Amino acid sequence: MKSKQALRIILVFSIAGLLFSGYLSYMELWGGGCKNAIVQCGSNFSLFNLPACVYGFFMYLTIFIIASLGLCDKK
Repeated sequence: MKSKQALRIILVFSIAGLLFSGYLSYMELWGGGCKNAIVQCGSNFSLFNLPACVYGFFMYLTIFIIASLGLCDKK
């Protein structure tokens, strides 16, 4: 597998993770909670008064940015 192909696959998974964790983060922070949702963020754990899905969103965002920069490299 070539590095550009691996970066494309990582980019697709990071987009999926961004959408999923973004939805959960929105529902937990502004949507009134995930009480009726199929998947819940898990309100039992919080760090600095933020649910865990918010940190997942920023981790996926970091992976997305790094993969995008790797694909935009001219070399």
